[in-house]
Amino acid sequence: MKKEAAKRFEANGTGREEAEYKLLPGGPTNGTQNEPTVSAEPEITILENVYWKELGLLIFVWVAFLAIQITKNYTATCSTAYWVLNLLQIPVSVGVSLYEAINLYKGRRIIASKGDSGGNLQVHQLILYCSCGVLAGIVGGLLGLGGGFILGPLFLELGVPPQVSSATATFAMTFSSSMSVVEYYLLKRFPVPYAAYFVLVATIAAFIGQHVVRKLIIILGRASLIIFILAFTIFVSAISLGGVGISNMIEKIERKEYMGFDDICSYGA
Repeated sequence: MKKEAAKRFEANGTGREEAEYKLLPGGPTNGTQNEPTVSAEPEITILENVYWKELGLLIFVWVAFLAIQITKNYTATCSTAYWVLNLLQIPVSVGVSLYEAINLYKGRRIIASKGDSGGNLQVHQLILYCSCGVLAGIVGGLLGLGGGFILGPLFLELGVPPQVSSATATFAMTFSSSMSVVEYYLLKRFPVPYAAYFVLVATIAAFIGQHVVRKLIIILGRASLIIFILAFTIFVSAISLGGVGISNMIEKIERKEYMGFDDICSYGA
């Protein structure tokens, strides 16, 4: 008790002035107390909110992968140049990942969405995060799924907030798909009106979905709604993929077709 009194005396300066009383969040007011004032945070413009160094790294990776993929289309399949170009993707991705991992390990960068635990990560944590990213890419490529269906649950399991998890998974899908769009456009492999129609529909649907989900979160007061939506989407996609896959497998078994891996060198661009 004496220690507490001493602390209060030091906090109040001379001890004559009473310390300012602050209401507890959500505490009872009995209609006599005024609502606590919330200090307005200074507004930050979009340009000030951009991490230009990190954005530059992403643009470098995007341009490097795009250049490699386009150049690879002009080489013979399974030729020496073909495999060299494929292997060039490893130093680009591994180099950038190591750079970010070292910054996180030394505390020069922090994961803002994880608060105080987002800095000075341990080696085993960094290895786990990188391994999850690689595994998500492999599973997504084998199953033909978008990265969001794999990365979303992984981010949630790693303790990333639902809003950040959803936004990051969406950005990852946009990052990879935009390279394919530019590549196929330069190679003249898809009709522009057809692609523009899907871009328009997808954009409208995304804005409507974002607006509806934001309103629901405000009404319900629970950001966990994003987790339920993500879980429902994954459940529906798993049922759909499983049903279609089983149906195709039964048809191939009935026709006694080969269901193994094809020779990659027999593929012609």
